Amino acid sequence: MKVSNRFEDPRRAFLLHALATGLFMVAGPAAHGQALGRLPGTLLPGRSFYAVDGEVTVNGAAATLDTLVHAGDRVETGIRSRAVFAVGQDAFLLRADSHLQLAPAADEGALVETLRLVTGRLLSVFGKRRHTLSTTVATIGIRGTGVYVEADPEQSYVCTCYGTTDIAAADDPSAGETIVSTHHDAPRYVLAAGGGARLRPAPFRDHTDEELALIEALVGRTPPFAVPGDGYGRPRRELY
Repeated sequence: MKVSNRFEDPRRAFLLHALATGLFMVAGPAAHGQALGRLPGTLLPGRSFYAVDGEVTVNGAAATLDTLVHAGDRVETGIRSRAVFAVGQDAFLLRADSHLQLAPAADEGALVETLRLVTGRLLSVFGKRRHTLSTTVATIGIRGTGVYVEADPEQSYVCTCYGTTDIAAADDPSAGETIVSTHHDAPRYVLAAGGGARLRPAPFRDHTDEELALIEALVGRTPPFAVPGDGYGRPRRELY
């Protein structure tokens, strides 16, 4: 199994850096007036990226804060790198050494419907249209939810942070389970073929409520649960 690069402490290193640097790109109160820990507003029109740290590429070209991400694009991060971005009503935190392929919806080319996490780790929040996120060994049907996924050749880790997902082995849809979660209730490992149960209980790990709140804020939402110190009174997103 691939050993992932876990240099970042998700709560401290990411939030301290992103909140310090990214607030100049978002709408809402001026950055200098916001206390550390307050969430940003929604991304300004014409922006996709909230943070580009280290080596980040879109379709093989180096990304900057001005780079736009569209359905159908490929986003990759290098070692000790990460990207935070939004496409439509979906927002993503792609960790180091990761490769994400976005595919457009069949009927609406500007929207993302299918995603493939080829390698690496991805935290995502989605709008209310249905999506499918796949890895080498897992397929995840998503219904307006927050999901954290790690993709390795022999197994995938899937945490349904809130909402509903249909998780199955990629090569055996009958080996599946529907998860209904309100707060990281039922993380799962999905294992490659080799005998035994393909879906197994897993611990909660490697992502935070603060990160979920941050990427939800980029698309004008908050998680369905309270996050300490979020500083916002906007309505919580509804689960369905």
